[in-house]
Amino acid sequence: MTPVLAALLGGSAAAAATALGAVPAWFMRGIEQRTQDALLGFGAGVMLAASAFSLVLPGIAAAQAQGAGRWGAGLLIGMAIMSGAALVMVLERAIPHEHFIKGPEGRSPHRLKRTWLFVFAICLHNLPEGLAIGVGYANDFARGTALATGIAIQDVPEGLVVAMALIAAGYSRARAVLVGMASGLIEPVGAVAGASLVVLLPLLLPIGLGFAAGAMLFVVSHEIIPESHRQGHENFATGGLILGFVLMMLLDTALG
Repeated sequence: MTPVLAALLGGSAAAAATALGAVPAWFMRGIEQRTQDALLGFGAGVMLAASAFSLVLPGIAAAQAQGAGRWGAGLLIGMAIMSGAALVMVLERAIPHEHFIKGPEGRSPHRLKRTWLFVFAICLHNLPEGLAIGVGYANDFARGTALATGIAIQDVPEGLVVAMALIAAGYSRARAVLVGMASGLIEPVGAVAGASLVVLLPLLLPIGLGFAAGAMLFVVSHEIIPESHRQGHENFATGGLILGFVLMMLLDTALG
């Protein structure tokens, strides 16, 4: 199986997990805020561990395999991490979008319907996950599988949180569930893009791994952790983060 095909399947599995998680919102009356914050924290923990174990460390190893020394490999991956975070930061400022808690951001957000603002925010959140899956498969099939598995697991509660947040924002259950189900579709797109770029330019592998890690770290720090701590349930959010981190670490060490 080629890395691009594997990335497409891995990204599609993550998107399917998001859709699966959104379906129960059709039947549920609501979800406690502390549970939602714990689920957000769980997603943050998965992404943090994925960044460290599945992207940064393999990126350093890949740079060294290409002839870089320890300092050179570390500096290369560090610059790639900062570049990935910087790109997402630029996209955050340029693309109009709205967070469920922080409210509207980006340029001229009031010119678009709120549904699209939420969709754009979700895409900005999920794109780094897709890129990580794609670059992970381009590096090593086992690590790519661990990444896709961990992200898919955290996408199930993420799909539920997105759908329930849309219902709380005043949208009908049908529209909220449909948007929640569709919110993961950017992941296979990002996965194919990331894998294709690295396959075409193999020397970019360590940079791609660090870039994907930086993009995910930005999302964790800029969006997930602040949103999970805004309602006074820091302990539940932190507990979820630690659980997600440990789960992703186990998946990476067992499958990778």
